[in-house]
Amino acid sequence: MHKLISLILAGAAIAATPAAAADRRTPEQQLAHALEGRVAGDPVDCVNLPQVRSTQIIPGTAIIYDAGGTLYVNRPRSGAEQLNNWNTLVTRLSTTQLCSIDTIQLVDRSSHMLSGIVFLGEFVPYRRPQDAH
Repeated sequence: MHKLISLILAGAAIAATPAAAADRRTPEQQLAHALEGRVAGDPVDCVNLPQVRSTQIIPGTAIIYDAGGTLYVNRPRSGAEQLNNWNTLVTRLSTTQLCSIDTIQLVDRSSHMLSGIVFLGEFVPYRRPQDAH
C-alpha cells in the first residue's frame, strides 16, 4: 500500500511541473508561446534543411523548424490532425530543401509503424525584431 501511495504522489508531483502544465495549453496557445517576441515574415515555399537545428510538433496544428535566428512555421495543407508528440517526422528528399510540395511520413515512436502522412504548406518565417539602435 505504501508503494502505491508513493507512486500516486510521484505522479501528482510530475503533473504539477511546468512541462505538464504546458501540455494543458491548447495547440494554438503552445504555438503562440513558441513564437512569443517574434514577428511573422512573408511565407516562403522552401527551407534549407542544413540550417535547421531542430523541429517541434505542435499537436494537430503545425511543425516548427528552428533555423537559428528564424523559426519557420508550417501549417500542413492536409494531415495536421495526425501530428502529435508520439510521432517521429520522416522526410525523404532528393535535395537539401524541404518545400511546400513535399510530404512527411509520421512514424509512431513505440511501434515504429507508419501512423500518417502530412502534406506541407508554406513556411512562415518568424524572427525577432531588429534593435532600433
